[in-house]
Amino acid sequence: MKQSQRGITFIGFVIMLCVVGFFAYCAMKLVPVYTEYFGIVKSMNQLQTEPGIASKEIGEIRQMLNTKFSIQYVDEATVPPQNIQLKRQSGAASLRLFYDKRVDFIYNVDLLISFDKTVNLSGSGSASGE
Repeated sequence: MKQSQRGITFIGFVIMLCVVGFFAYCAMKLVPVYTEYFGIVKSMNQLQTEPGIASKEIGEIRQMLNTKFSIQYVDEATVPPQNIQLKRQSGAASLRLFYDKRVDFIYNVDLLISFDKTVNLSGSGSASGE
């Protein structure tokens, strides 16, 4: 009588291992970038709750953000000062922060991740981008 075998072949296992390894490598490259972004978002949300923040000038706001960035382990080279913008329109103030992050991936292939976040400084609501 012929017995049937069940399970995965060695070649199937190697292919599956390569696919899982590729996605693990992607995660190792992208998780630190998104962790840093979440630190930026947290800093902006903390800044939003500061009393009188809507009336401050952009220089003061940038300085306060840089202080909060250092607490959140955000590299100061990640967000250039010109990418932190304050917009005042009809009595409402909003803070926009945007930047691109380039990550070396494989050989001559890089990943470019764009982030854009806007918070309303005049009230409790916030609008967000990517």
